[in-house]
Amino acid sequence: MRYRLLSILLLLPALPAAAHAVKSPSPAPDTEAADTVIVVDKVQVTAIKQGMVLRSQPVASSIIGSRAIGRDRVVALGDLSQNVPNLHIPDYGSRMTSSIYVRGLGARIDQPVMGLNVDNVPYLSKDDYDFDLADIERIEVLRGPQSTLYGRNTMGGVINVYTLSPLSYEGVRLSAEYGSGDSYKFRASSYYKLTPDLGMAVTGYYTHTGGFFENLATGDKCDWERLGGGRWKTQWRSRTGLRIDNTLSFSVLEQGGYPYAYVGDDIIGDGGRPVVRRGEIRYNDPCSYRRTALSDGLTIRYDAGSFTVASITSYQYSDDEMILDQDFLPLSYFTLRQARTEHSVTEDLVFRSRGDKAYRWLLGAFGFYRHGTMNAPVHFKQTGIEELILKYANENDQSYRYSWGLKDGTGGDELFLGSDFRMPSAGGALYHESACTLGRWHLAAGLRLDVEHTRLRYDSRTVANYTATDRRTGVSTSLNKPIEVAGRLERTFAELLPRFCVLYAFDEVRNLYLTVSKGYKAGGFNTQMFSDVLQQEMTAAMGFGRTYDVDDVVTYEPEQSWNYELGGHFSCMEGAVRGDFALFWIDCRNQQLTVFPEGSTTGRLMTNAGRTRSFGAEAAVRFTPWRNLGIDTSYGYTDARFVRYDDGQEDFGGNRIPYAPQHTFSARAVWTLPTGVAWLGDLVLQAGVRGTGRIWWNEANSLSQPFYALLDASVRLEHARYSIGLWGRNLAGTSYDVFYFKSVGNEFVQCGRPRTLGITLNIHINN
Repeated sequence: MRYRLLSILLLLPALPAAAHAVKSPSPAPDTEAADTVIVVDKVQVTAIKQGMVLRSQPVASSIIGSRAIGRDRVVALGDLSQNVPNLHIPDYGSRMTSSIYVRGLGARIDQPVMGLNVDNVPYLSKDDYDFDLADIERIEVLRGPQSTLYGRNTMGGVINVYTLSPLSYEGVRLSAEYGSGDSYKFRASSYYKLTPDLGMAVTGYYTHTGGFFENLATGDKCDWERLGGGRWKTQWRSRTGLRIDNTLSFSVLEQGGYPYAYVGDDIIGDGGRPVVRRGEIRYNDPCSYRRTALSDGLTIRYDAGSFTVASITSYQYSDDEMILDQDFLPLSYFTLRQARTEHSVTEDLVFRSRGDKAYRWLLGAFGFYRHGTMNAPVHFKQTGIEELILKYANENDQSYRYSWGLKDGTGGDELFLGSDFRMPSAGGALYHESACTLGRWHLAAGLRLDVEHTRLRYDSRTVANYTATDRRTGVSTSLNKPIEVAGRLERTFAELLPRFCVLYAFDEVRNLYLTVSKGYKAGGFNTQMFSDVLQQEMTAAMGFGRTYDVDDVVTYEPEQSWNYELGGHFSCMEGAVRGDFALFWIDCRNQQLTVFPEGSTTGRLMTNAGRTRSFGAEAAVRFTPWRNLGIDTSYGYTDARFVRYDDGQEDFGGNRIPYAPQHTFSARAVWTLPTGVAWLGDLVLQAGVRGTGRIWWNEANSLSQPFYALLDASVRLEHARYSIGLWGRNLAGTSYDVFYFKSVGNEFVQCGRPRTLGITLNIHINN
């Protein structure tokens, strides 16, 4: 295949499952440089840490270029699941819920298993991962531990997102879309050069979704969404090797979310009528999520004679609020409002050798500071007080009978549990990697020292107003008991993270590699458990029950893993068939798991499993039988099990790890047909299938989602000036579940999105 040269072009053959590099007779301007090309010299060099030609590196990687992003409608990180083997990003809850599972690793809350960098700027909180991908040049997904170069929370890999450069594209881009669920999107951006070496881009977007799932208690859609935002990107290149990039982005989000369906036995009310039936979404209190986010990243890079130095500085701000009917039933149990504000600053200084010498090196230093505050009050209502407090009290205390409120009738409407948190953390790292080429052999070794200190200041409080009646004498006593749990916790984590690799290159695009690397995910605190801690303190103050050990139930330890991987990249039939494969074994200690404490509790608990292991395989192949037809396939298999995990009540050794799918599969064909009409361009037909499963929902492996497959298709007209396409997802209307959980002892699931159809129009006005 031929690619147009813009300055100096380095061929980067992409993972077949992700890149669509077949050039049509009249390509759109943003795809003239193929998905597999990185533009360098006067335009841009975006890969600062890893080598630019990823297929020549000892790493399992997938690259999704701008053309594939547009054709596959990769509008958020969750859409990467359809392109990358062994990667699963389920769509459930709200945009705060950005759970990622890869190769059997992952967790639903707190620390992510994969890192995210946007234009080289790291996102420290996974709560900010889910945003609209507007004008993206390419996305790189590196699987396996990347901790040596990228540090904390990259033990499953890293996702690098690069936005379009105003130095490589000039013009105006407009986009409009309408789809099922009363969903519409608008985007406008302008790219221009002030001088040959100075470019600027401004992007704005707005998304609206009416929703797909109805809350039967209110008659309204519960998963509506409104999202708007923008980006301002500036790039400057000097003639002396100095490069400065700055990207400022912001977004404002409001959404409903939480279409959780009850899956227990029908709950019958006092009148004998069902309160909620199995399979219904029916809750009576409001649920919503809002977020305001801002990020600014400044990258300064200087190319000296024999080395390159780069400074990546960022500031991030996030302010969000989650409101939950936490029992998700049409009963008055309790509600939660969690409001959080976070500021973070990062600095990464990277020195790297230049040239094609036999010995190459990289040296870096990284530091960050985060400061977060959170207010998370829980309001217990009548049913919650009766079922979770009074019922337990009256069943366990034979001396007194309890009622809520004072004898004068006050204080009995609800119970307020207040919690305030301050969560500062800071960390630093030094890292180095050396690489040596000996003929066809390429050897590399790296080491990172990562140190982090995190603190939690907590203040939880309530006032218990209740009346205790002596069962023998009938004498009643009203009590007003203020209860407070306050204190400070802190932890310091330090890890050495080595990496060793050897690669044998048959030629520039065919190789075999072996890597051994250590992964690391930081520990932290279970702030969501404080309502349960306070509830237990209250029942103990009433004279029965037990209290939690705050330090034991609130803290969880770091997660470490050793990853052993054998893989390779291949090409045959003069490039008509290209592919990648990898075999891996992961030995994990203290794997972090999100569990539900026994009984009628209100919180979720992050705990550590003693030891787990995961092994599997993944492969991706792109077949181009002739010029206008491309076929992409990818498959991932993971067998992830507990080696040692006993929660004190049951031994789960040998069971599969929940939420991590056993199989991922995708197959997609793209056929480009010239229409022969200049103003129409090309007709692009695309069809594909993507499958996931089986997914186990609990540690006991008693509940699971079987393997399911979703059928997608699209028809597009692509021209240099515009494209218009009709698309459909889950065309067969497959019914499947993407999430399972328990709250107050009740079970819930969220169904996957139904069949969706839409139309997308893109207009490109070149300067």
